[in-house]
Amino acid sequence: MNWYVEGLKKYAVFSGRARRKAYWMFTLFNVIIVIVLGIVEVLVGGPGVVGILYSLAVLIPCIAVSVRRLHDTNRSGWWLLIVLVPLIGPIVLLVFVVLDSQPGANQYGPNPKAAIA
Repeated sequence: MNWYVEGLKKYAVFSGRARRKAYWMFTLFNVIIVIVLGIVEVLVGGPGVVGILYSLAVLIPCIAVSVRRLHDTNRSGWWLLIVLVPLIGPIVLLVFVVLDSQPGANQYGPNPKAAIA
């Protein structure tokens, strides 16, 4: 849960680097929350407004943590736009976020793993 809260605290921080664990834990909690909201809205019979509002609320933090994750692999945040390429784009982005951090410091800052190890 700390990873999710940390991602929300850095609401619009597009600089720096994010470890794989930080990215995936933030993504996991987002997916769990969306599923729970979806189930609750189906049970209540609502039109799905709460899920849409939640998705809009976390849109910028999701983009920010994705950009920091790309920075950790020494790629520009503009690579996030590759998802707009049909079929191939999301696969390429998935490969980028799965890759290990670049060892040592890069142009986006020091390696976040070094501070923990």
